[in-house]
Amino acid sequence: MKEDLLSQAQKQIKDVNILINIVSRRCKQLRYERMRPLFESLEKLDPEDIALREIVEGKTTYHLHDEKEEELN
Repeated sequence: MKEDLLSQAQKQIKDVNILINIVSRRCKQLRYERMRPLFESLEKLDPEDIALREIVEGKTTYHLHDEKEEELN
């Protein structure tokens, strides 16, 4: 995992636990579901670095589930 991408991604997503979950889920999509990266690059990157770069470039977003929302539905 590239340290520069990690530090840039941490600026986007402050909570380390959320960052880990997002990177983990995206890596599974890239590895096992054969999804393609959301950017084009000639550079050979590991799935972890692809996920981090997508976060840095704003191509990956997330939504936190709110328990209050669930009670209303």
